[in-house]
Amino acid sequence: MNRATLSLAAAVTALAAVTGFAALTTPGADSGTAAAAKAPTRLPVERSSLLCPAPSNSEVAETVYTSFTPAGGARGAGTGTGEAGRAELKPSAATSDATTADPGKANTPKKAPAADKPVLTLTQPGRPVSAEADGGDAPALVGAASGRLAPGWTTQQTTKVPAGGGRGMLGVSCTAPDTDFWFPGASTVAQRADYVHLTNPDDTATVVDIELFGPGGALKSQVTDGVTVPARSDVPVLLSTLTADPAAEDVTVHVTTRSGRVGAVVRSADEKLGSDWLAASADPAGSLVLPGIPADATSVRLVAYAPGEDDAELSIRLAGPTGTITPAAAESLHVKSGMTAAVDLQDVTRGEAGSLLLTPLRKGRATPVVAALRVVRGKGDDQEVAFIPATGPVGERATVADNRAKGTTLSLTAPAEGAEVKVTASAGTEGGTPATTTYKIKSGTTLAVTPPVPAGLKGSYALTVETVSGGPVHAARTLAEPDDGLPMFTVQTLADDRGTVEVPVAGQDLSVLDD
Repeated sequence: MNRATLSLAAAVTALAAVTGFAALTTPGADSGTAAAAKAPTRLPVERSSLLCPAPSNSEVAETVYTSFTPAGGARGAGTGTGEAGRAELKPSAATSDATTADPGKANTPKKAPAADKPVLTLTQPGRPVSAEADGGDAPALVGAASGRLAPGWTTQQTTKVPAGGGRGMLGVSCTAPDTDFWFPGASTVAQRADYVHLTNPDDTATVVDIELFGPGGALKSQVTDGVTVPARSDVPVLLSTLTADPAAEDVTVHVTTRSGRVGAVVRSADEKLGSDWLAASADPAGSLVLPGIPADATSVRLVAYAPGEDDAELSIRLAGPTGTITPAAAESLHVKSGMTAAVDLQDVTRGEAGSLLLTPLRKGRATPVVAALRVVRGKGDDQEVAFIPATGPVGERATVADNRAKGTTLSLTAPAEGAEVKVTASAGTEGGTPATTTYKIKSGTTLAVTPPVPAGLKGSYALTVETVSGGPVHAARTLAEPDDGLPMFTVQTLADDRGTVEVPVAGQDLSVLDD
């Protein structure tokens, strides 16, 4: 075999390794065939990554991890890998001590796991698995899924803290690593202890920049060299230590990496209202949807930030069970460029579950913003808090794990036009038969339902939402578990699981063989 033939074989093999396939066309092929060959196809992703932050520093914390991959592969995908695959979550190499960490330096590990043993392993799609961890020493987790377990892989981390300053139910969907995050809804006031958790999944250290923006603009930073996050480690940083400016009730946090990638999420603890995780808002956009405000919410506060050079004028509407209304507490919100704005919407739902819709007040003047809601249930000493960030639509498919037979509510919102979705309840972690229900959502409404429960359920289960027809649907799951009169709850939004990816078709180019 001559050198040219060997080079061609190597090129084809490399293309197949990258794309999963290669389509070769000869120079004499007709234009119609060539056009068809160039059309991209959708294939299931072959690898997914997830990061779970260290759950709590409370000795009485009880944490449950639930991991799940939908059965049946990725909808609308072509033929993918036949690998059985595996999904594992392992402890990070170290979790830094948040009480003594110096944000500008590599932090001293508080705990290093004794062995690289998986905390949780998933071996088959369609049935969730769970694991438990008690106390305040549970580390952050770093995970990867491959083969048929990669498309749509999701993990829920749910922690219950019955007493103390961080009491409450804290829930978070473990996040994929990224380089840019926005967190409107944080705070630096004395009664709040808000930590941004930074988890580095890679084998090299990374430097992260954290910017804080209050009602008057950027807060002066005391950290000029960024926050160093060691390889495969978790670093929690107390927001109030990053600035010497006066405390601000409403703060937007912007996290970016100088190199590499991290997982980022904010853990907020309020002395009066309890604690929960604040997940990142959807990317800045002119219109946003914040789904899943519980029917019995006693206080709802909207926090928004405009990262661009222009001010934003937002119309505020509430999509309820029968239609869309303008809240009496606030019809609109003016957000100045580079500043955080907030408005108290009080008990905006008035006994009916709903979702908040933010749109430009004037047509043709859409300014990108990020936003989140702080939601409170209960009164007096028996109050509990949760956060709802703006989120994208469920798209083809979205999944949330750790649903229980009691206390689970699914909210579905169709902001633009009516839609139909299919909701599948998986088998349980310890047994049960999957169940499926189809729901129709009218335009401009929110449908809050008790989702289907697997027959013979034992343990918890996962919910998968698929768009069947109509316009975009935004969704959130509320998990409620009262504890001695305290209305503990947490809300997780659902977004497209991006279980498939467009892969271009490779064509043969003999010119690369010329000397």
